Amino acid sequence: MSRRLLAILALLAVAFAVLTGLAVRSGILGPRQQQTAAIGGPFQMIDPAGRTVDQSVLKGKWSAVFFGFTSCPDVCPTTLFKMGQVEKLLGDKGRDFQTVLVSVDPGRDTPEQMKAYVANPAFPKNLVALTGDGAQVDRTAKAYKVFYSKSGEGPDYTVSHSSITYLMNPRGELACVLAYDLTPEAAAQKIQAAMKQGSRAQSC
Repeated sequence: MSRRLLAILALLAVAFAVLTGLAVRSGILGPRQQQTAAIGGPFQMIDPAGRTVDQSVLKGKWSAVFFGFTSCPDVCPTTLFKMGQVEKLLGDKGRDFQTVLVSVDPGRDTPEQMKAYVANPAFPKNLVALTGDGAQVDRTAKAYKVFYSKSGEGPDYTVSHSSITYLMNPRGELACVLAYDLTPEAAAQKIQAAMKQGSRAQSC
């Protein structure tokens, strides 16, 4: 093979790598190809008891991490109700599963408010509720690539936010995304599939 041909092939390989990187960043590649994108990482939040906790709350269990707020009228209670059903559908495996609600409303979601909200018997039994100040919430949301934005003024303002749920493996790493429109049965099947793959699962 001539040196000229080798040089051309090398240039093509570099160009392909650059274009692939641009495609991932711009969202051209599908969700499965982007599974390797960094989701999650270190954070510090406050639990309902007022204690500072970090990403270690995810270790040792499969965690469905969802961002919402206690005044949310639809998406948040619907998601938590669904996760309560998923927990039951998992049967004995439910002991290795938890739902994690991260508030995106630091102005109203005090630890006391979070404690009262998650006491709903229709919500998962294994439910971790996290809140914090504005900076803590912002850092955690950015780590999970979650969008949120306050809308309106006064005490009745609302917060627009992403509706997806991240399934994190017992190592605290992304296993897959659980779409909002999944039925409890479909969500439970995806979680069970990930559990079968083990703690290093990267898709389900």
